[in-house]
Amino acid sequence: MTVMIDGKALADEIIQDVAQEVSSFKLKHKVVPGLAVVLVGEDPASSVYVRNKILRTEQAGLQSFAHYLPENTTQKQLDDLIYQLNEDDSVHGILVQLPLPKHLSESRVIDAISPAKDVDGFHPENVGKLVTGQQTLVPCTPLGCMVMLKRHVDELSGKHAVVIGRSNIVGKPIANLLLQSHCTVTIVHSRTHNIESICRSADILIAAVGQPRLVKEDWVKPGAVVIDVGINQITSDDKRKLVGDVDYHAVFSKVSAITPVPGGVGPMTIACLIQNTLTAAKHQFGA
Repeated sequence: MTVMIDGKALADEIIQDVAQEVSSFKLKHKVVPGLAVVLVGEDPASSVYVRNKILRTEQAGLQSFAHYLPENTTQKQLDDLIYQLNEDDSVHGILVQLPLPKHLSESRVIDAISPAKDVDGFHPENVGKLVTGQQTLVPCTPLGCMVMLKRHVDELSGKHAVVIGRSNIVGKPIANLLLQSHCTVTIVHSRTHNIESICRSADILIAAVGQPRLVKEDWVKPGAVVIDVGINQITSDDKRKLVGDVDYHAVFSKVSAITPVPGGVGPMTIACLIQNTLTAAKHQFGA
């Protein structure tokens, strides 16, 4: 029987665990861990993400500091805000919501955030530590994927994991995390030949490419575990709906476990962001 991996329920567990740890942290250090979230412009999807992140931050007992900047914010103004947040002892984690307006440099912003407060795990220093297997802040979506996999795969060691997509945000970091769990890892992408046959060999299939329902029933191995990172908006019967990179209903009966969209990876990403903020605060206090 196929298991639907309930990301929302698992995320609720993580938030509850973080809330308990935050209570202990406050008693020990007399400090409430704080997360600063920066949103530039009024992108509707980004605004929803930021509201959800702030809500979950407060549910876990952390402080939230929201900074809403206008679309015409200059690079210097954004750089100055990040510098201030880096120096602010009440802020233990900094997240700048991406994508940014086109006139702003995402790479410059990522580089500007202190690695110790980089709860997105995108700073080159943290990326380098991840690649070399050192303790660091790990990107939230891959971290959430690994938590789900460890709940639903008895033994990751030796499994063949195929990652569809090679982004810096998901594809590359999840590949490194899978390697650290002793999986054999293959990354496929838009230039890969025979992508369907490679995917069919996967015990674990991670789809993170941003193409609606790309992965069909004949792409998956019977009994595989499928993690669908894609969140794509489509119009069906004159209604807008969210679908993943996997044709969920087509593959459901063939696999052993699969994440839905929505309700799978999305809630876990936010929960792991909150967890990363607590982790960053602990590191800053030498814990």
